[in-house]
Formats: sequence, structure tokens, C-alpha cells
Amino acid sequence: MNLNEKILSERLIHKGNFIDFINKEVELPNGSKTNRDIIKHPGAAAIIAFLDCENIILVEQFRLPLNKVILEIPAGKLNKNEEPMECAKRELTEETGYIAKDIEYLGSIATAPGFCDEIIYLYKAYNLTLGEKNEDEDEFTNVKIYNIKDVKDMIKKGEIIDGKTISIFTFL
Repeated sequence: MNLNEKILSERLIHKGNFIDFINKEVELPNGSKTNRDIIKHPGAAAIIAFLDCENIILVEQFRLPLNKVILEIPAGKLNKNEEPMECAKRELTEETGYIAKDIEYLGSIATAPGFCDEIIYLYKAYNLTLGEKNEDEDEFTNVKIYNIKDVKDMIKKGEIIDGKTISIFTFL
């Protein structure tokens, strides 16, 4: 069975600062018609940064949709025409102050494919030097250093709930 849905029409519901909300009328594989609400996202890059073979850098950041501070790997959205690796390097420095001499591409994840087209590109950084933290004007983070074994335990205990942070461990 062909599972593809045929797009019949598309309507912009709301244009946000960097995401758009779209409604698409589609024809299903069985010929029925329905609507799909979709969030259009520019994509993002995230980076797990190793200070040494046992310790990584995480950031604490307040996330309004959850109304809480969570612990996660440095990450951020792609700027227009920005390559994912450049985004990862930029976000690492902006959020932590660290600069990576070596960066390795690990893979990518679709964060919420049922309603959003966001793809996050995942990277590993090592051979770090400390530079200057340079957050966006509306961004506030606390830099934290954790032993990788402790992070894995925190994930298992539900203390780390960020999807990209949890996902990156499947690539290591």
C-alpha cells in the first residue's frame, strides 16, 4: 500500500518569529480527505561537548512551554542559509563559551514528525578551549559540567527530559 498523502491545498494560519503554522488539506491513501496542522521550523543543531573522555558540558535553561528549568546539550535553530555544523559551533560558543577544535557529525532526528518538520542535526565536540560566552539577548543559560555516567543515570531517573539530549546518547 502506498502510504503517501497527496496535498490538495495549503493555508498559512499564523506566521511566527521563526516558525509558521500551516494547515494542509490532504487526500489519504484510501481516497478520504482530511486536514493536517503543521509547524514549519527552520531546523536546528545540537552538540554534545566533551571536556575529556568522562565529562560533558550541559546547560540549564528555562523553557516556558514546560514552565521549568531543564538540563540539555547546547543547541539552537539554524539561521537562514546556515550550515548545521556552523550552527552547532555557534551555539556551543554562545551558550557555553567553549570553542571546539574537532567536531564530528553524528546524525539527525525528527523531533515531532506528527505535526512539525523540525530536523535537529547532532554533533560531537572535543578538544575544547574556553572562549567567551555570547548568548542571544533573550537567552540565559547556566553552564554545568557532568560526568557522562551521571548524565545517563539522570536520564534513566527522568531528571533529564530533553529529547535531543536523550537522543544523542544513542549515537555515542
